[in-house]
Amino acid sequence: MNELKQIVLSPDPRLSQECAPIEEIDDEVRALAKRMLKIMYAADGCGLAGPQVGEMRQIVVIDVDYAGKGSKKNPYVLINPEVITADGPEHTGSEGCLSFPGVSVTVTRPSHVVVQARNLDGDLMQYEARDNLMAVCLQHEIDHVHGVTMFDHLAPIARAQAEHDYQEALAAGARPGETEVAE
Repeated sequence: MNELKQIVLSPDPRLSQECAPIEEIDDEVRALAKRMLKIMYAADGCGLAGPQVGEMRQIVVIDVDYAGKGSKKNPYVLINPEVITADGPEHTGSEGCLSFPGVSVTVTRPSHVVVQARNLDGDLMQYEARDNLMAVCLQHEIDHVHGVTMFDHLAPIARAQAEHDYQEALAAGARPGETEVAE
């Protein structure tokens, strides 16, 4: 439970701010990545970005293969991630977010994405995903380091409804990792 308390929840203003690039990948950055993965796994999430744990730096952790306690882990750590290509037919699907517990919203994104980022060894890596959770997760988490949330992708009426539903979910006790609150 301690890990869940470290997740920044909307409407915290940090979620709408641009993050600074990481200049040096040192032991402190590696410790941050380890802490972020621990928090993400504790919340049964598939991605987490720096501002979601109060770190205003361009760091993202992702594991789309993790399916809960006891399952295999396949984590990625992306330092200063940059979307190089976002194209292909648009994909519309339901997205949740650890910073918006209790709700999910319908978001439309490109179905294909190519991302460049540094890994924890400082190597420049390229990630490509098409028509899958990884494509969505890469775009969702990279949005976070640029101060963009899933609600920002919604039309005004849908956004107002999502914000209302989110406030109700919080009032009902929603916690990070929950996309629906039991009635």
